[in-house]
Amino acid sequence: MDHFLFATEWLNTDSAPTLAGFRGRVLAVEVFQMLCPGCVLHGLPQAQRLAQTFMSGDFAVIGLHSVFEHHDANSRESLAAFLHEWRIRFPVAIDAPGEGAMPRTMEAWALQGTPSLVLFDRQGEMRARHFGQVPDLALGAEIMSLIREDPPS
Repeated sequence: MDHFLFATEWLNTDSAPTLAGFRGRVLAVEVFQMLCPGCVLHGLPQAQRLAQTFMSGDFAVIGLHSVFEHHDANSRESLAAFLHEWRIRFPVAIDAPGEGAMPRTMEAWALQGTPSLVLFDRQGEMRARHFGQVPDLALGAEIMSLIREDPPS
């Protein structure tokens, strides 16, 4: 399944990234809502630190704006302004609406809410789902462990 998430649109990129495009690198997906205090105070700043810390040949970060509340205030235009103001440069997908209250990717990945951080290994397998705040040192160790695994042949 090359389209590993259900995005209606992407920001901060010219083309929609695919899981195959990240093959050989560990991928972190920061799942957030721009009106979520935990996302703004912890999740997104941590994702930015990760993007600055790890070498792009080994590691990548993308965002997933996955809205399950305050839909009217979470427009594409508001998100674009938010990303600009907070200087978030990594690609960000807008999660597709689901059948119920939960967006499609959030439901497919069995996430509890936002902020969530999802890690994929070098082969594109989901290896971790973290809900809430994750300590930087523990997360860094987890990512390094995934980076040190053998790359795909």
